[in-house]
Amino acid sequence: MMAQPATLASEYSNEVPLQPIEHRFNPYTDNGGTVLGIAGEDFAVLAGDTRSTSGYSINTRYEPKVFDVGNNLLLTANGFAADSAQLIKVFKNQLEWYHFDHNKPMSTQSAARFIQHLLYGKRFFPYYVHTILGGLDEEGKGAIYSFDPVGSYEREQCRAGGAAASLIMPFLDNQVNFKNQMDPASDGKKRKPIRFLSLEEVIQLVRDAFSSATERHIQVGDGLEILIVTKDGVRTEYYPLKRD
Repeated sequence: MMAQPATLASEYSNEVPLQPIEHRFNPYTDNGGTVLGIAGEDFAVLAGDTRSTSGYSINTRYEPKVFDVGNNLLLTANGFAADSAQLIKVFKNQLEWYHFDHNKPMSTQSAARFIQHLLYGKRFFPYYVHTILGGLDEEGKGAIYSFDPVGSYEREQCRAGGAAASLIMPFLDNQVNFKNQMDPASDGKKRKPIRFLSLEEVIQLVRDAFSSATERHIQVGDGLEILIVTKDGVRTEYYPLKRD
């Protein structure tokens, strides 16, 4: 017969073992929503839905996830809403200091490098977000940079992040990067040539991506905000999504 573990001497001695009790808490939560970025020949687009959730509850139906932070830069940080707000706030503040120190706008490439430093500097208690930066490069071409929570980043043609990223990213790979698309005239023997999509094609593609995501994911919906940056500046378009 196995020996019983030693217990405290009290009237509850049969209920209180002398084994250590672990206490923990999770400071993070995922507030849902999805974002994506697409680079065009002379523009960049960042888009996100406006639903904010906690589990199966909707906190608000209008929580912007994509921001015009100045200098023709678009920034989104999607995941834990508090970390997202803090990262956007810190970047805007540091952007102002950059203007004071250098008396010039920050380039998209420099902004990407700076965001890497912000994220890596918090690597031991990281921002719980998926970050995407959009803008124009030195040649006026669209640029999209995507980041992981601790600062690793790369320039891409398109990227989705957030709750429905696994649903949207294969669609973008096919429609933007032309993966697994064959030229119909070649009887399926030659790959379809890669080209830049027009702005009208990109906007319609983004709307289709989010419309389909809302059908399959409860944390995506309510509204779609699309921010577009060109050499003429930044403009916003809004489209309603399903609310159930």
